[in-house]
Amino acid sequence: MTEVSVRYIVDDVDEAVDFYTTHLAFETQARPGPGFAMLRREGLRLLLNSPEGGGGAGQVLADGSRPEPGGWNRFQLEVADLDATVAGLRAAGAVFRGDVITGRGGKQALLRDPAGNLIELFQPKSA
Repeated sequence: MTEVSVRYIVDDVDEAVDFYTTHLAFETQARPGPGFAMLRREGLRLLLNSPEGGGGAGQVLADGSRPEPGGWNRFQLEVADLDATVAGLRAAGAVFRGDVITGRGGKQALLRDPAGNLIELFQPKSA
């Protein structure tokens, strides 16, 4: 299986690692410094960087723009029972952007990580 990497900028790497490992079954693969962590779940490698946390991903660009968390980009995690997953995460204090919505292909909910980055939880329609 080919591994896919996604990089998220987060305000607090420790808080983000705790969130992803506790609530979404990611495993920590590397923590070489305070501003970076590499997590893994199945074929997804999630790279977490703090702004100005060392390395290239958190550095201010030549035009003065700087990496920051949030936005609408996201990766998708498929779940078997979206309603139960959302209920469990809400009970644990997780925050969502809106409610569960139903589309042509199934249902989805947009979960926020501690920095405001989105994770789309998706339950496909039954065949």
